[in-house]
Amino acid sequence: MEFLIALVLYTIPLYITNASAMLFGGGKPLDLGKKINGLPVLGEGKTIRGTLAGFFFGLVSIFTINYFFSSITESIIGNYLLFGMLLCSGAILGDICASFIKRRLGLKRGHPVILLDQLDFVFGGILLSLLIRVPSLIEIAIIAIVTLIAHKITNFAAFKLKMKKVPW
Repeated sequence: MEFLIALVLYTIPLYITNASAMLFGGGKPLDLGKKINGLPVLGEGKTIRGTLAGFFFGLVSIFTINYFFSSITESIIGNYLLFGMLLCSGAILGDICASFIKRRLGLKRGHPVILLDQLDFVFGGILLSLLIRVPSLIEIAIIAIVTLIAHKITNFAAFKLKMKKVPW
């Protein structure tokens, strides 16, 4: 049971951070329109508002989880607030790094890159949170597999609801 709870304690902040950045994005680009060798640093898809919203709602999720389930979070992770902040920060940074890589490759916004698009925020969050807790390889594999499936379903739904321009 502790194993499943640990998975939930990882995924909720990661997913909320990532989804909120997309849902509440728009406005001024995070890179302020700067270019490297004629290519955008990050592009128009990474915005100041989206980044702040993602981080804010990710923090709301960790404070909520910690408030209602503090005895569980303490027994599994210890300092869940710090852990969650690292997860949220890592999720945002992972997504930003993926955009940076895609722009360096000359790929346009929305161009699919298998695995990078789906797992950037997960691995960013996990990497940063290693400072607090090292997940097992099985935990990482399950989070990655569930994320790949959830990403496909939620992106297709967002596309159908006209929240995204592409279904991936």
